[in-house]
Amino acid sequence: MFNVSVAWWELVLRGTVVYLVLLAIIRLSGKRTVGQFTPFDLLVIMLLGEAVSDSLTGGDESLPGGLVVAATLLLLNMFFGYITARYRKAADVIEGSAELIGRDGEIFLKRLEKSRVGIAEFEQALRAADCALEDMKYAFLEADGSISIMKK
Repeated sequence: MFNVSVAWWELVLRGTVVYLVLLAIIRLSGKRTVGQFTPFDLLVIMLLGEAVSDSLTGGDESLPGGLVVAATLLLLNMFFGYITARYRKAADVIEGSAELIGRDGEIFLKRLEKSRVGIAEFEQALRAADCALEDMKYAFLEADGSISIMKK
């Protein structure tokens, strides 16, 4: 339980590499992956966790090894939170930025399709904002996958 079978620095390195690779994969998969999860998205996230679990520890099942990996992941998360809060360009690269998907009552269907956002989701955002299509000034797909509507 307390005997670590892998060097502490290897656990830190493994945790860092897995964190960075998963961050890149999730960023490349699009804004909707991060936004509202469907049951399929949740399943993928759970399976990703299972798929990389051995990669994080290198087969080490000790308590200290698990705590080193957990601390590494939390520190990386804090580090990226610090960087993105202070540097706009880093935030745009790491977290993404809002994308205009509609203006003055017009829906940009090609941008919706590219972002894998269905028209039904767009219409739901209009209803949530209590806004008719003709009253919409701007619609944005936010970095977190949500849709923001601004009225005229």
